[in-house]
Amino acid sequence: MTIKVVRGNPTPEELAAALAVVRARAAAAAATPSGAEGPRDAWSDPARIASARVPSPGQASWSRTYWPG
Repeated sequence: MTIKVVRGNPTPEELAAALAVVRARAAAAAATPSGAEGPRDAWSDPARIASARVPSPGQASWSRTYWPG
């Protein structure tokens, strides 16, 4: 693996810290089986946005789109 500094003039400590992060991410990616995802976060779940019922048409229906009740 080759890392090239394109801009700036990092100190040896900054470069070592950046390299440590890159190596840790590469090791974590290698340890994860291919095709396997971690647990899905609730914020990224599309079902969180979809409501159980569609608001009925009316004057304030647009404001009830994402607010329950």
